[in-house]
Amino acid sequence: MAFSQRLGADFYAKIQTEIRKRMAAEGIDLLLLDSNDDVIYTTGFSHYTTERPVVFAITASDAFLLLPELERTHAVHQHIAAEPIVYFEFPGIDPWNAVLGRKFAGFKGTVAYGQAISLARVKPIEGSFPNAERVIPSEIVQQMRLRKHPEEIALHREAARLSDRMVEAGVEMIREAMRKGGTLPSEVEIESYVSRDAMRTMHEEHEDVMLVQGLASGLVYSGPRSAFPHGMPTGHPVKIGESIILSLGCRVGARASESERTFFIGEPSKLQEQHYSVAYEAQRMATAALIAGHTCASADDLALAYIRESGMSKYLLHRVGHGMGIMFHEAPWVEGGDQTILEPGMITSSEPAIFVPDFAGYRIADTILITGEGPDSLTLYPRKIEDVIIA
Repeated sequence: MAFSQRLGADFYAKIQTEIRKRMAAEGIDLLLLDSNDDVIYTTGFSHYTTERPVVFAITASDAFLLLPELERTHAVHQHIAAEPIVYFEFPGIDPWNAVLGRKFAGFKGTVAYGQAISLARVKPIEGSFPNAERVIPSEIVQQMRLRKHPEEIALHREAARLSDRMVEAGVEMIREAMRKGGTLPSEVEIESYVSRDAMRTMHEEHEDVMLVQGLASGLVYSGPRSAFPHGMPTGHPVKIGESIILSLGCRVGARASESERTFFIGEPSKLQEQHYSVAYEAQRMATAALIAGHTCASADDLALAYIRESGMSKYLLHRVGHGMGIMFHEAPWVEGGDQTILEPGMITSSEPAIFVPDFAGYRIADTILITGEGPDSLTLYPRKIEDVIIA
């Protein structure tokens, strides 16, 4: 039986019921959300983000989705969990906010908007509700998204499986080229190959594939370029004697996971082994510290302290990790400044690393589900040094 990426109407009904409960508790009569990820979360509608606003509007009794005419049939095709309100174009002879205002003509209650909203849209919204008691920002949905429902976790777990497969496909591509001799593939060739392989796998093994921006992609950077934490793939070919980072991920049903490993092209040197052992142990410690009831900061403090105590503080450039959900990067943040208490159902990355300028970067990353029994790594690709030598 094919894996289904689409969440059913009952899921969105559950989400909207919870939103209404929180709105009532905070005295909010109308909530507006315009970020792509919030729209996906509340209605199941995925679209290509442009300057044309798409706005989810929910009251105590109704749910609407304001969208441009060119998205009308797209929304119907996706069976969205909201009633469409359609405007023609942007900026529009009849602007989007005027259409929205007419739908709620005479509205006098409290209007709230999601904190991810574009600042350029706040004033038009305020102008659309001249009789509103107040217009305020709200974190209702941001807070709800911290903890994933079981239906979402199933999507994340499948995304993690495919992310591991992407890493495996990249390794096999390099290994096959080494068998044949000659020039090894470039970073951009590897990234392109593994992304296409993941998308092909989805269409072969899944039904109702949810097309989102960043469906399957990643970062591939080798040799000295891997010392840049977010180095974009280039035409630089992989070389024997260098290390390479495969930082790959995908979104299944718009739920993200990522798998990242550092590999050695041929036997590593003693210096490479030394660097890798520090990154390996820091990542092991970070993952083990992602415990329900503890703070995000505690995991970051522990792993980064180990790197510093190993004499590699000058190679330390970033935190332990970040939350994952509909987006690859979202709250909570596994960083010393985030005192969020980890709770079962949260999903974060675990990816402390070291970056040695003009030489190499060493990063191992997993997608971790917080559970009452301890951290559950959804990504499972091996990480011991003997497992990451491509020979």
